[in-house]
Amino acid sequence: MRRAIALSEVSVKNGGGPFGAVIARNGEIIAEASNKVTIDCDPTAHAEVSAIRLASKRLDTFDLSGCEIYTSCEPCPMCLGAIYWAHLDRIYYANNRSDAAAIGFDDDFIYKELELKLEDRSTPIINMMREEAMRAFSMWQEKDDKTEY
Repeated sequence: MRRAIALSEVSVKNGGGPFGAVIARNGEIIAEASNKVTIDCDPTAHAEVSAIRLASKRLDTFDLSGCEIYTSCEPCPMCLGAIYWAHLDRIYYANNRSDAAAIGFDDDFIYKELELKLEDRSTPIINMMREEAMRAFSMWQEKDDKTEY
């Protein structure tokens, strides 16, 4: 956790957001990253997502079971989703989302949006061309040599 916090401080000094993350397995650091949203002009370049990408490349797998993530702040909804998709075993965090909101990083809006019906969300979500898109789902379902995830 100290390394994740140190990364968050370095990130601020380098022009990034105040967030750092470390992924470890059996006490060994596999990957570490800091927030580079503004540095890379990438809204997905959160510390947790970046650390997951690096760990997956290093271990040559999309399944990070057996690993844990240490993050300087409670993960936002996007990062939390990525953590679950990566199958990390445990999440440790330092600052919480209220601490983040107090300095202008308010993820509560997204948490509230997720609770709403699609038609009640602030950004319109419109279903279209479902039948055409179902072909790929059928192809996947029938594929014998697919890699499940």
